[in-house]
Amino acid sequence: MAMILTIALTSDVPIYQQLRDQIVEAIAEGRLIEGSTLPATRALAADFGINFHTVNKAYDLLRQEGLIRLNRKSGAVVSPLALAAAFSPEWTARTRTLLAEAVARGMPADEVLRVCQSVLDSFATPKPEDVP
Repeated sequence: MAMILTIALTSDVPIYQQLRDQIVEAIAEGRLIEGSTLPATRALAADFGINFHTVNKAYDLLRQEGLIRLNRKSGAVVSPLALAAAFSPEWTARTRTLLAEAVARGMPADEVLRVCQSVLDSFATPKPEDVP
């Protein structure tokens, strides 16, 4: 399964964060599954014309978060998603900030909820009605 990543060199979001975020989204959407290998850091860096340390930083963040494992033989591989993590305080803080931006811009609550549900529905997670 080919993984397509894009980066915006002019974005305010650091490149390593863009890479990390897109890999997380690919896992959530089912485009990357347990055991999927990620491109080698030097190859990915060469493809984008960026420093390989930038890719290393993204991969290291994913490793620290338990989403990938790194080893010299197989490189970066998507980890088993065996344990569902509890909603962490960090996630709550990030969610709070995003919701605060929506409120500050005057978005109605029902529209915010609709967008949130739409995003959740786009991921390859089992829905409560799909679980026996």
